[in-house]
Amino acid sequence: MNKSLNGKVFKFGDDIDTGQIIPGKYVVLTDPDELASHVFEDIAPEFKSKVELGDIIVAGKNFGTGSSREHAPKAIKFSGISAVIAKSFARIFYRNAINIGLFAITLPQVDEFKENDQITINLNEGKVINHTQGKEYEFELPHKVMLDIFAEGGIIPFTKKELNLK
Repeated sequence: MNKSLNGKVFKFGDDIDTGQIIPGKYVVLTDPDELASHVFEDIAPEFKSKVELGDIIVAGKNFGTGSSREHAPKAIKFSGISAVIAKSFARIFYRNAINIGLFAITLPQVDEFKENDQITINLNEGKVINHTQGKEYEFELPHKVMLDIFAEGGIIPFTKKELNLK
């Protein structure tokens, strides 16, 4: 895989739960744009109007705690976010993010990032480059199968490709 993700940082703190990412009353939504229009509406109402395609969330520990529904990572992905970097993830959120093709990595140094920093995630070398601050960080790349799932856009497109289905 030859891939880099580039964007500006949206900073969130610790223990951001799935209900804060997408309030439960919207779990009936299936339209990607409509789902994305409600992402973070209770804790960061300005988020949707500021996010640009490719931007990156940087958060503290336990990101995505709460329910097991896929709506939270889907709402993030459909809003235009290309990746989430966090000190740690709720396990089910992490797996759901991979399943829907939203790149998620753990990085202990997230406190060093600031809102609007311009960063690049190099998926070949396992590096995050903070261009604004002139710093570089290494992270452990996920297993190759997880990278392949991400490259295909999620578990369903990956499985279809592996099984030669249309």
